[in-house]
This record gives sequence, structure tokens and C-alpha cells, in this order.
Amino acid sequence: KMTQQMRDLQLAQARKPPGPSSPNAAKRLYRNLSGKFRVNYTSFDESSLAGRGEKEKLRKSYLFQSNAALFEAVELQDLARVQELLKQYSPEELDLNTPNSEGLLPLDIAIMTNNVPIARALLQAGAKESPHFVSLESRSLHLSTLVREAEQRVNELTAQVVNEAPNTDCSNKEKQLKAWEWRYRLYKRMKAGFEHARVPDAPANVRLSVASSSSVQVTFGEPLSINSAVITKYKVEWSCFPTFSPLLGEAVIDKLKSLHFTIQGLVSGTAYYVQVSAYNMKGWGPPQASVPPFAIPSNWREYDGRAPRRRGQAEALDHLLGQVKTVHQHCICHEPCKNQPQSRKHSVSKSLKHLFHPGSKFLKTLKRGLYLTAIFYKDDNILVTHEDQIPVVEIDDTYSCLLMQDFLWFTKVSCMWDEILWLRQCVTVSQSSCSCILQTRFKMLLAISQMQGLLGIQDLGQVFFEPVKDKQGNILIVTLKEVKTSQTFESVRWVPICKLQSSRKSVSSPEEPTALDMLLISIQDKLAHHQRSSHALSPGLYLGYLKLCSAVDQIRVLVPEQLPNILCHVKIRSNPNISREEWEWLQKMVSVEEAVPAEPEAETSQNHLFQELQVAIKELMTLVNIPFQEAKYFRLYSQEVLDFGGQVSFLLLLPPSDDVCTAPGQNNPYTPHSGFLTLPLQIFELGKER
Repeated sequence: KMTQQMRDLQLAQARKPPGPSSPNAAKRLYRNLSGKFRVNYTSFDESSLAGRGEKEKLRKSYLFQSNAALFEAVELQDLARVQELLKQYSPEELDLNTPNSEGLLPLDIAIMTNNVPIARALLQAGAKESPHFVSLESRSLHLSTLVREAEQRVNELTAQVVNEAPNTDCSNKEKQLKAWEWRYRLYKRMKAGFEHARVPDAPANVRLSVASSSSVQVTFGEPLSINSAVITKYKVEWSCFPTFSPLLGEAVIDKLKSLHFTIQGLVSGTAYYVQVSAYNMKGWGPPQASVPPFAIPSNWREYDGRAPRRRGQAEALDHLLGQVKTVHQHCICHEPCKNQPQSRKHSVSKSLKHLFHPGSKFLKTLKRGLYLTAIFYKDDNILVTHEDQIPVVEIDDTYSCLLMQDFLWFTKVSCMWDEILWLRQCVTVSQSSCSCILQTRFKMLLAISQMQGLLGIQDLGQVFFEPVKDKQGNILIVTLKEVKTSQTFESVRWVPICKLQSSRKSVSSPEEPTALDMLLISIQDKLAHHQRSSHALSPGLYLGYLKLCSAVDQIRVLVPEQLPNILCHVKIRSNPNISREEWEWLQKMVSVEEAVPAEPEAETSQNHLFQELQVAIKELMTLVNIPFQEAKYFRLYSQEVLDFGGQVSFLLLLPPSDDVCTAPGQNNPYTPHSGFLTLPLQIFELGKER
């Protein structure tokens, strides 16, 4: 069969122009060829094509050329070109796992020439080994056949070149001879690579950890030895017995972007042993047992049977809100509003036209008072009114109350943008007391309704954590919202932020800028803060540092600027779960009176957590600029593990009890380095919930 394939290949080559005469010629050929198929076939004038069938035929032609170029790039060991093709085309378009006429796949050529970088690039793209190689004997026989037939073809062409007189046909034969000589050397190199290869060593750093009450996770690395052939897959096996007899299950991992595997569906409280082995073209290598040798699926809550802190809280709050609405729905003030829709569902494109209506009540200048401004941005553009102004409405021009408490109340209202009408009606009922606070908050609700009505948008976004104040007595409460749609709107233009900043004519002096000028100057920082506030941590267990400072009217919490919705932190490990055994050890550690607790036994999950905690504490103390010798006065919060959605969990490191919250005027000897800020505690809680 192989001989017939090679004959067919020879006939095909005889019908087409001569192939490459040397490796350099082959490289030039496939580079020129690939340069042609890089042209986007959809750019051709459709009128020049006979129809959809012609376009599809052209498309298949380009993809065939891309497949040929990939094979030649692998054969010529051109890593850059292989990576370019894998990036430009999908595995399906490249026919990545379709054997060529020699029964080989690109991955076969890479691993048998022991080209590790190209093999890894192909594996990450989803490449497989040829299904023809069902055994070592079949692979060896296949390679021997390729070498023998290539050698035979070289001998035939050599005889023809020697015996024929110099002419055009002879020149073509010489080119074919050089190409076949090069291919003969390639097959011999592949055969030698296979013969000298050996099975891989055992994987390195096989670590086992408890992922949940019903699963364990194993992570591992490549074997330390680099003398074996390229590894193409791994096998994870697990059992309830250290002899692994009988096996409970096994899994083959052939996607090698990340070397880890989670074993699901296990029984809580049962010990499971795990081992991992590697595979290359010579077969499976020896297994490597995990460290620790076994793991028991569990969770820290099983230590004392504690239920999740927030279980049912959201439902309870929704029920409470429903009860409050029921009490107020029969109030007289609600009667005129019964026929009004509870939510405005104007399209964004239609509603944004209100920004440019000449009768809008957006303000152009500020007097002494309290104002609301809404910033909508997309990329580096910002939405402005027809007068190139950021939308601003007045809240109160006679504001004289304490700002912070009203501002914190406003931030809570931002979680209920679609309930503003109902909140206004409720505050109206209670306004008979003529309280300054109630009047201010009612005016805040009116301003929100006005902004929503003028914009036609319910959701005004997230409140910036501090108002903008100037020396003239103006105060701006700022909301920010990112518009991620690529939709365009009639009569609406997005103004580049830099253009708005440069074109605005300030009416204030540089020494005493108005709140609007201060907003424009700092708008880039505010947008960056808003974007960072929505970032999420990668899954894992973290060590957080809780540091508070108090003022007359608020408590603030220390957070990193790059992730202001999370406490200062360092990552302990990628596994967020703390097992029952680890939590039990932590409880004992925090209860001992010795300054340095005894180290747990080696090769246990407790010992690994102990080592990970030591590293994390040193890193965190350095991060917040606290001498490491002060760590003996710090404490781990041992009441619970803070869980965020099951993928992120926190252990808290607390300063000495007298230093958890710094009072006004109290000296703090250890000031964190740059890159931190303090947020009002209520703002931090809202940001964390979002």
C-alpha cells in the first residue's frame, strides 16, 4: 500500500512543475506559496466569480495550500512560520489532524525529529499523533518503509540523471533528485530519532490537594529529564489503596496547556491515592505517586458543621423589600402614579437624543451647591451634551447638611436605580417632619429622576468613591458607566476625552479651579479606577490584610489601587478550598501560646499549607511595609474562611488589636508604600458586592 502511495505521488509530481531542489529551495517555495494564500479570498471582486461554488473551490484551494505550508514549515523546523500559521488559521482549516500521503501528521514529524518547541506549539493547538501508529512495531515498520522507498527513488533518479544527455528534462530530474535526497535524509533522521528515543521519566512535582467535599485536584510538571522524546499526554490514576489495586479510575490528559486535573464524584471522608505517568512515542513511563500520598475530600465547614454566612440572605432581603412595598402601595401619594410604568425601556439610541435637545435642563456652569454628574464612556471617548458639556443636574443650591452621611446613603441608592420612583414616593410620605436630611435625600432622588429622564437611561452606573469639591462651595457627586456596545446613534457623537479636556474654556483660575474643571483634569484617573473596580481575582486561596482608619464621620479601609474592590492581599495557592484537616490544624495553631507554633509533619497537606502561609505572610508584610519581625504580633482570623463565589477564598491577617483601626491623630509607624488608597467602608462593601 505504501509503495502504491509513493507511486501515485511520483505520478502527481510528474504532472506538475518540478518540486524544490533543496531545503533552501523548498523554503523559498513554501514562503512564496504561503504569501499567496495569505491574501483574503473575500477581497476578490465577486462579479469575477462564477458563483458560490467557485468561491468555495477557491477557499478550499487556499486552505489546501495552508496545510501544505504547515507540513513544510514543520519539516524545515521553522518555528516562527508554524506559529504564524497556527495563529492565522483554525485547526480545522489547517486539517491539523489529517494525515498526508505518507500517513504522517505534522506532530509526528515534530516529535520524531525531536523538535520540542514546534511539538509543543502543535500540541497546544490540539494536534494529535497519527492513528496509524497503533504499536511500536507499526511505527517502526512505517518509518522503515518510508526510508526504503525514498532511497529507492533516489537511486532511480540518480541513474536517470547519469545516463541522460543534458536537456530540460534532465534538469527537472536533477531538481527532483535533490528534493528526494533531502526527503530521504529527513526520513532517516525521523527513523533514528524513533530508534534512539526511550520512554519518559516520571512526571515531576506531583502535588495532591483537596478541592472540595467531593473532589481532589492533582497538579504536576514535566519530567526533569530532557533526554527522552516529546511527551504528548499524561495519565492520572486513583485508588483507595496505596498499591493502586484495584484502580477506581483513570483519565488521559492530552490538552497540555495546563498540567492539572480535578477528580470529581468522590466520597467525603475517604482517602484517595493518586499517581501520574507520562507518554511519548515509545509508550508510557513509570508512574509517580503524589505528595502527599493521599487526600481526603472535605471542607473546613465540616469541622464544626457551620453553614455559609450568606445562605438565604439575598432571598430574605428581597422578601423584606417586598413587604415594605406592600405596606406603601396603598398610600395616597401612589395613586397618581399607578398608571406609570415602573421601568422606562427606551432604547439607548433613542434616549440619548435627549442629550442634544435644546430644552434639556443640563447645567453649563455651577453655582454654590450640590450637583450630580453622569459620565458615560466608551474606549477613550466620553458622551457630552450638544454644548460639549458633561451631563450635570442640580441637587440642592442651599445644601448645608453633613455631606458624608448623605453621600453614603446616595451610594446605597445606586444599587436601586430602577426603584427611584418608588423611593421618591416613600420619602415624600415622610417629608412632613421637614428634616434637613430627608429634604436633601428627596432632592437627590429628584435629581436622579431628572438625570434618568433626560438621558432616557435607568442605570447611571457606579458612584465614584468621593465627591469632587472646590473652594467655591460646589460639590459634584460623580457616577460612571462604561458603554460596551459598538452601536452608533443618530445625532450623538462621542468626543475624545483629550479633545474635551483641551477645548473646554475654564472660567476659573488655576489656583482655584471649579469642581467641573477639577473633574475634567482628573477624569482619566476616575475612569481607570472605575475599570479596575470591576476586575476579578483569579481562582485561588488568598491572604488578605485588614487595616482600618477612622475619622469623625466614617471608617475607611486600606485597599490596593490596582484592585480597589479587594483588601490588600497576596495569593497563597491556586486551590481555594481549605480542607477539614487544614482548618483543624489552623485552629490549633492560633490557640497555642508559643510565638512560633510547631511545624506539622512532612508530606501532609497541613505542612504544605504551613509553608505556603509562611511565604505569603512574608510577601504581604513586605507589600504593606511592615517589618517582618512585627509578624509575631499579628493574628490570623480563625472564625471563618471568607468565601467569594466558591472560586476565591480569603484568610485574613489582622494587626495587633490596638492597631486594627487607627483613630484620628493616632501615630501609625508603618505607612504602606505607594499604590494604596483608603475607601469609605460602605463604598468598599458596595464595590465588593458588585
